[in-house]
This record gives sequence, structure tokens and C-alpha cells, in this order.
Amino acid sequence: MGQKINPLGFRLGITQNHRSYWFAKPKKYSKVFEEDKKIRDCIELYVQKHIKNSSNYGGIARVEIKRKTDLIQVEIYTGFPALLVESRGQGIEQLKLNVQNILSSGDRRLRMTLIEIAKPYGEPNILAEYIALQLESRVAFRRTMKKAIELAKKGNIKGIKIQIAGRLNGAEIARVEWAREGRVPLQTIRARINYCYYAAQTIYGVLGIKVWIFQDEE
Repeated sequence: MGQKINPLGFRLGITQNHRSYWFAKPKKYSKVFEEDKKIRDCIELYVQKHIKNSSNYGGIARVEIKRKTDLIQVEIYTGFPALLVESRGQGIEQLKLNVQNILSSGDRRLRMTLIEIAKPYGEPNILAEYIALQLESRVAFRRTMKKAIELAKKGNIKGIKIQIAGRLNGAEIARVEWAREGRVPLQTIRARINYCYYAAQTIYGVLGIKVWIFQDEE
């Protein structure tokens, strides 16, 4: 049988970088790791509550956390930074305040920066979010996949594969459908492949969306 592995973890340290940069003593490691998870969850919750309600779109590709002795630096990579800045007149300052509230007490400073992605639809997280919104709006899945591939091709990529699983178009029996354009060499470690899983909440149930994007080769 085929041995499945997460494409990001498979390439970690070769073509894929870590999302968190810090060192901790063994006794404190789990606490710091949990803190990172809380920061990411807080950002995701803020986006869902304030931005998605007004624009129906989040547009966050990834969150990187870098820690120093007295500084926590959070870098938010987004395709649409204006949404976060202009959100209800508070924007990133309110988000920073929310993150500071969940952090454990200490004399640590928090620095939060927004980094704009030039070609947002070349990022699987943003593309998967777009597909989920279309499916939740009851747009046909084949049409959605075709449109998503067209958007991704504008981002100067070498290949893309999209897979949707679940009760497609409200069918009684769940099934898996996929579409591919170009090359997606999953077994080649030097191939820079970006991957994302996203769940779409439809009236028929949950649809699982997987996106693989082959950017280039080293």
C-alpha cells in the first residue's frame, strides 16, 4: 500500500522551513509549544470573528513565531493586509492586545508584523479558503476546482493538485474527486511543494479540501 506522509514534514530542513524559531529547556518546552498554539488559535479566531463576518475572507497564509529572551515576534503572512489593518478601525492593534492577554505573565514584549504576499493565490491556505467559501455557497465543486486552478496559475507555479472529499453536491454516498494541472512530484524531496488541508462546513456535512502546489525545484 502507498505510504502517505505530510509533504511539509517530509521536506522540513531541505526545502521547507520551520514555522516557529526558538529554543527552550526540556521542562519548559511543552509550555512554550502550547503558547505558540494559543497565539495561532487567537489570530485565527480574530480573523473568523471580525474579518470573515464583514468580507467573508481571511487571507492568512501562515503565522511564523520567533522568540528571543524578552521578545516574541509574530509575523503574519497575508495576501490581503488591508483587511486586518482596516478591520473595524482597530485592526492589528486590537489583535495584538488579544494575543498579549492570552500570554502568561512576564516582562516579554510582543511585536506583530504583517507581511504581504505578492501572489496570494499561489499559497495553498488562501486557495483552500477560497474553495471552501465557494462550496459553502453551494457552487458546483468541478466549477470551483477549475476556477481555483486558473487563479493559482496566475501565481507562476509549475503544478497544482486539488482534492475534495465528502458528500459532493449533496450526494448520498461520499466520494473523492480531484483535479490536477502541471507536475506535482510528491516523491521528489528537492521539489518545493506547499500543502494545506481545510474543512468546509456545508449544509450536507463537512467536505475535506486538500491542496498541493508545486512552486519550483532546487
